[in-house]
Amino acid sequence: MNGESGAGVGTRPQGAAQAGEGVEAIRAGDQVAFAELAERYRHEVQVHCYRMLGSYVEAEDMVQEALLKAWRGRETFEGRSTFRAWLYRIATNVCLDALSGPARSREVVVTMEGGERSALAEVPWLQPYPDRLLDLAGPGDGEPDALVVSRETVELAYLAAIQHLPPRQRAVLILRDVAGWPAEETAGALEMSVAAVKSALQRARATLRLHLPERRSQWGPASEPSEEERAVLRRYLRASEEGDLVSLAALLREDARQAMPPAALLYAGREAILDMWRPVVEGAQAWGEWRSILTFANRRPAVANYVRRGGETAFTAVNLDVVRIEDGLIAEITTFAPEVLPAFGLPDTI
Repeated sequence: MNGESGAGVGTRPQGAAQAGEGVEAIRAGDQVAFAELAERYRHEVQVHCYRMLGSYVEAEDMVQEALLKAWRGRETFEGRSTFRAWLYRIATNVCLDALSGPARSREVVVTMEGGERSALAEVPWLQPYPDRLLDLAGPGDGEPDALVVSRETVELAYLAAIQHLPPRQRAVLILRDVAGWPAEETAGALEMSVAAVKSALQRARATLRLHLPERRSQWGPASEPSEEERAVLRRYLRASEEGDLVSLAALLREDARQAMPPAALLYAGREAILDMWRPVVEGAQAWGEWRSILTFANRRPAVANYVRRGGETAFTAVNLDVVRIEDGLIAEITTFAPEVLPAFGLPDTI
């Protein structure tokens, strides 16, 4: 990749970039200087790749590839922008290359209750992102210009919705509306005209509105769970472990939805969700004894569920539920396969 964005994420004056970020040392092949800067921005660049791809695993791969390309192309870093902006440009184009390949299929068979559709259910490659790693991507000491990872930009519904955008429109939207790049720098990074960037952004915003939930404007800013929300979570964990469908029903909104992106499934409405849960926790076919562990993903509470079947000594991971609470009730559950648990530092068995 040749050249770099003129400003972009975390722009500083040219002199500061050159003096503070070891331009000449990096260009000369100083691996230590490069590694120190790369590690400083690795987590936020990985979150950027995650927004582009919707997959935690793919984002890990893309940030590694971007850093490798940056090292191999270090002589193109001239200090006109920050090292961070340069990495963002490289990472964006690495993601665009990945999205242009044949591996990513958008043809999905979706089975849903009530004939509803859901962007979450229609993106089977969607994966959650651990809050403990999102925290590492936020501003550090001495980094006032770093991007805060806000809930709005890592909401699962938002991430699923932007996956419906063509890749280049998606890149424009993320660089302009999330990273805050000016149109001119976005155009330079993506090798587009400024007019094309503005047009792509307008189309992307219009498409996004079609796929985002209607009540999204009411979700509010990110914050620590309120005491009311904590009480709901405690009741949810207890009811889940006890297989208490009566208590679970009392915790669900009537119009609650449970999406399962890996299986492209959506259960719309409290009764549909309970009908899906019932054979798993009640009767002769019940799976066994349950245990749940609270964690956090995408700035929302999440619950890792484990089951110990008859005759077994250990509890085996079943899934991870990311939970959205509105007005003291559970409005949405997004369920992921247990393969996502290692990213959260959670074991396969307990």
